[in-house]
Amino acid sequence: MKQDVLEVVGAVIRGDVDGAPAVLAFRRRAEKSAGGKWEFPGGKVEQTETQSVALAREIREELGIEVGVGPLVARARTPVGSRVIDLACYWVTVQEVPTESSDHDAIQWVTSADLRTLDWAEPDLPAVEVIEVAMSEDRGGAHNNE
Repeated sequence: MKQDVLEVVGAVIRGDVDGAPAVLAFRRRAEKSAGGKWEFPGGKVEQTETQSVALAREIREELGIEVGVGPLVARARTPVGSRVIDLACYWVTVQEVPTESSDHDAIQWVTSADLRTLDWAEPDLPAVEVIEVAMSEDRGGAHNNE
């Protein structure tokens, strides 16, 4: 039986906490699928969209901000229930840090030391691994949100 594949995109927003590299993590609202799990915000890619266009649209809808879509962080396929989630996460730049989300009940900066303490949604785990390495190599606090 062929599984349904859902193509989705996620935004990784970089910053720093007390000089340490950090990324913004978002916790899904309880009533949403994967409620209570942490993820990178984003959503479904429509048939007529590129991943970059879809990501910019989803972030505008969810967070009410504009983003510049940068390089790919990670892309992986993860079976979830009866479908496969094909998640591509991208580094994004922002002019303003989001403070609220239509799909999430918590937003927090997370350093590499705290990255693994969160209960991440399974499709986001490959990106978390890549980000952990990237942040450990970026101890100087450099980020792309200028």
